[in-house]
Amino acid sequence: MRLSVLDQSPIRSGATPADAIAESIELARACDRLGYHRYWLAEHHASGGLAGAAPEILIGHIAQATQNIRVGSGGVMLSHYSALKVAETFRMLETLHPGRIDLGVGRAPGSDQKTMQALRAGPGSASIDYYPRQVLDTIGFMENRLEDDHPFRGIIAQPAGETVPEVWMLGSSMDSAAYAAHFGLPFSFAHFITPRGGDMVAEAYRQRFRPSERYPEPRLSVGVFALAADTEEKAEYLVKSRNLWLVRLMKGELGPFPTPEEADAYTYGPHDLEMLEANRGRSIAGTPDKVARQLSELRDTYQADELVVVTISHDFEARVRSYELLAREFGLQAKAAA
Repeated sequence: MRLSVLDQSPIRSGATPADAIAESIELARACDRLGYHRYWLAEHHASGGLAGAAPEILIGHIAQATQNIRVGSGGVMLSHYSALKVAETFRMLETLHPGRIDLGVGRAPGSDQKTMQALRAGPGSASIDYYPRQVLDTIGFMENRLEDDHPFRGIIAQPAGETVPEVWMLGSSMDSAAYAAHFGLPFSFAHFITPRGGDMVAEAYRQRFRPSERYPEPRLSVGVFALAADTEEKAEYLVKSRNLWLVRLMKGELGPFPTPEEADAYTYGPHDLEMLEANRGRSIAGTPDKVARQLSELRDTYQADELVVVTISHDFEARVRSYELLAREFGLQAKAAA
């Protein structure tokens, strides 16, 4: 089974967004050495807790800083942008780093409604209903195969080359799975967002999949939050930060990731405790063998080809350590630095 990484570039309490970006680069280097298959950067806007507003820029920097790992978007929120511009951006990345670039696309706003309006400002902005057409246009521009009657046929997304990025559709709903199946694209399901019913979404994707020229068979990955530590007590301590951050997020508070001590000092009301319980299925935390066992069970439930692990802790070294422990448990082949 392939094991990969989703990095949301979290901003820690007491640290800066610049620190978060520097940590993304450092973590990518570590995961490259550890043998992870791909490293995806998320897109979020106007967030006090997540610094990754422009994955297309960070992808290029991380690909330059690493040697073997595939690097891509998890994902580009396509409804904000021109299909041609996205295709050109990822053709440029593929030209600079051939055979290592992924374009994951999604249709969530990655922001609040006001920020979404600012991103889409202008008379040419398209509604979310146009998303399926944007997916087709992005692939068409990138692979130079728009339909014969397409009004933009003949426009070439430069720099053209021999290879093209892998295109993945990301989502947490049946709609996204249906689009991925219809277009014959690999699908990455966000279990860390929607932990219930995902196995049914995955099965619907496989059943409805229409083979395409590049992807003759369905390919499924699952995004999951997991945090491993050397002891169960350490894992439970570290995961307190994300638990409080999620409670605050669901209240509309978009601040940085708190320390475990802040989480201990926080007074959780009855509604907060209900939210914590509801979020329990979104996270896996514990000793390496426990986390690996639960990840393997999740893989079997989804019949997934790949797991994409997102790990956040206030302690950055503990975050790196978690990926080290999982790499060891799953027998990933470490690669020596050149």
